[in-house]
Amino acid sequence: MDGRMFCCFPHRPLSLSFNEESDMLNSKTILVTGGTGSFGRQFISTVLHRFSPKKVIVFSRDELKQYEMQNVEPFSSHHKTMRYFLGDVRDKARLERAMEGVDVVIHSAALKQIPAAEYNPFEAVLTNVIGAQNVIDAAILRGVKRVIALSSDKAAAPINLYGATKLTSDKLFVAANNYRGEHDIKFSVVRYGNVMGSRGSVIPFFQSRKKTGLLPITDERMTRFSITLQQGVDFVLQSLERMWGGELFVPRIPSYRILDVAKAIAPEARIEIVGIRPGEKLHEEMITQPDALNTIEYQEYFVILPSMELWDREQFRLTSNGKPGRICEFGFRYDSGTNTHFLSVDELRDLIAKNIHA
Repeated sequence: MDGRMFCCFPHRPLSLSFNEESDMLNSKTILVTGGTGSFGRQFISTVLHRFSPKKVIVFSRDELKQYEMQNVEPFSSHHKTMRYFLGDVRDKARLERAMEGVDVVIHSAALKQIPAAEYNPFEAVLTNVIGAQNVIDAAILRGVKRVIALSSDKAAAPINLYGATKLTSDKLFVAANNYRGEHDIKFSVVRYGNVMGSRGSVIPFFQSRKKTGLLPITDERMTRFSITLQQGVDFVLQSLERMWGGELFVPRIPSYRILDVAKAIAPEARIEIVGIRPGEKLHEEMITQPDALNTIEYQEYFVILPSMELWDREQFRLTSNGKPGRICEFGFRYDSGTNTHFLSVDELRDLIAKNIHA
């Protein structure tokens, strides 16, 4: 068996809550690219609630969203801490100016719409690839200590341009640890699937079609991973504390079947099969079989190790989580169709009621 251990931890209930006793971000200056987006707002709101940062910088290109953000809670009551910086990740000089004095960067800015990326391919490359490199270069130049970039399940064995740009971005952030020189900076990546209820996802779409009595479904076999926005934020915070630099963190989360989502939202509705759309997968994949060769499994998450050995891997496996991890066996893959934990219709209905507003 070549000494590799099976990926066989029993799946435990999802628990991605952050250690609220941590003072990791207290008195720190944090910059969030794409800070006016869904993740950015939730991340910053959580940081303001749990920590006492010196400064939080919103870096985005939409002045209207920044204005709206300034005038709602919790951001308005933390106006002495909040800063709003208009800019585009394509503009390296602007990033360099924004990162002056910054300790931590969370990179969530991206062009994410698959059809738009297919129609405007180089625009996606400019933001998702060139923008990623600009973030890396600016962070090194300005003495940032920790950088986490948000990835996507679409980056695992990509079949569309968006996925290809995110895979390239992932590789850039991991490789940045190779040439940081004497700079005390760490780069890591967090990858998870579609956030439950995010714009353009299946749940709000089904909710909008519920009254018609007809739900279009691309394929009745389709599955997806399930993660809420807050769980995604908590996982990023966990990864920020655990990172050694060069890891790609993947949470262990449950899956759901598309037909079960339909039953949870509109059990009486008729189902119409319309076929898989271009660039869409039957199942979400977050760890491919080749990735598994460099993957360590822990109780609640996986870590894909960097291809170049940046630190002692065995020491990482034994100590990075307080408990030893297991090296995944040859042939292992982590996708929503073969996941060991699926949400029931009742669990889905409860999650939707708690997290999604129709």
